[in-house]
Amino acid sequence: MMETLIAFVTALVILAGAGFALVAAIGLNRLPDVYTRMHAASKAGTVGSGLLLLAVGLHAGDLPTFARALAGFFFFVLTAPVSAHLLAMAAHKVGYPLSTQSVRDEMKGRE
Repeated sequence: MMETLIAFVTALVILAGAGFALVAAIGLNRLPDVYTRMHAASKAGTVGSGLLLLAVGLHAGDLPTFARALAGFFFFVLTAPVSAHLLAMAAHKVGYPLSTQSVRDEMKGRE
């Protein structure tokens, strides 16, 4: 009974992670400029990767593997948005243009 419940929860976490990864991939293909693409990749990609890593930890069934998967999840959550922000600031500093759909550039004048 418990194994079935863990398998069901693992399947749900895999589906959720795959859904977030799909949203990130669609965002990378559909969004107009490097800044919005980076936003999609960092937010949805981080959650999708983290959930898939947690599913691996759940499926393994032992505490040390789950603890490493949980540590990896927190590493993803802490580092991916920060690195995406720094990459976006570097792209702005180099001069990558914003999309014509962008209303305003709040980084203009902060270099």
